[in-house]
Amino acid sequence: MTEAGRRPPKFPLRLDQMAAPKKTLVKPPEAATPLAPTQPVAAPRAVLRPQQPLEHAAAMAARRASPTGLGLDSAGVRARMVERLRADGLRHDAVLTALGEVPRHRFVDGALVTQAYEDTSLPIGHGQTISKPSVVARMIELLMGGANARGGRLSRVLEVGTGCGYQAAVLARLARQVFSVERIKPLHDKARELMAPLRIANARLIYGDGMLGHPPNAPYDGIIAAAGGDAMPPAWLEQLAVGGRLVAPLRDEAGRQVLVVVDRTERGCERSVHEVVQFVPLRSGLVR
Repeated sequence: MTEAGRRPPKFPLRLDQMAAPKKTLVKPPEAATPLAPTQPVAAPRAVLRPQQPLEHAAAMAARRASPTGLGLDSAGVRARMVERLRADGLRHDAVLTALGEVPRHRFVDGALVTQAYEDTSLPIGHGQTISKPSVVARMIELLMGGANARGGRLSRVLEVGTGCGYQAAVLARLARQVFSVERIKPLHDKARELMAPLRIANARLIYGDGMLGHPPNAPYDGIIAAAGGDAMPPAWLEQLAVGGRLVAPLRDEAGRQVLVVVDRTERGCERSVHEVVQFVPLRSGLVR
């Protein structure tokens, strides 16, 4: 028999051939073979950084929540909104500048962020809304028309109804101090988180009953309300400084909500009625 036709012996070659695959080719189940102590283990936690301050974490969360590629962080997007407001009749330059500086898209839900610079109100949860830019602009413009708005700037402002914090952020660019009261605890907490990345040092958010105002820091040069009732709460009038102005939606005799302006003078309070608006109802009490 030739070398080509000769069969290889069964032993010991076949055992040698079988022994090699056991080491190199046949991979036993992972559960059956524990890892050696010196074998490196791939662990994502090995590259974790130390925990950052809460305001940094809030800033990162805000960036993650905003979609990329839409140009919403561009000053040009806000400038176009401002120009539309100017074309619609808003004339107060300081108010227009403030609106152009605050990124409204950071204060709306991620699913609605593409509508952030449209002139529309948007839900923010808990039955509340962020007012449309034209209404925010109009109310602040009225507020800035008060006698105490010297040089286009107010000293101390009280906002009733923080909501998501957008209007408070705008007011902070027009006043030395802003005190904003919110009765719904989750919204109060949300506003704090959303405003943290902007590092607004002159705005203080307060969890409390807005119908009572905020006596500790009264009197105020301006009071502005983001909810409408049937009558002006007495506490607001009491906490309004002489020369101060109050702007709030109220229901008139016809059952419509209208913007009402109250100016406090040395002689008392003077009231004027402006355009029809639509706000959520003004309520008392705290919600946790």
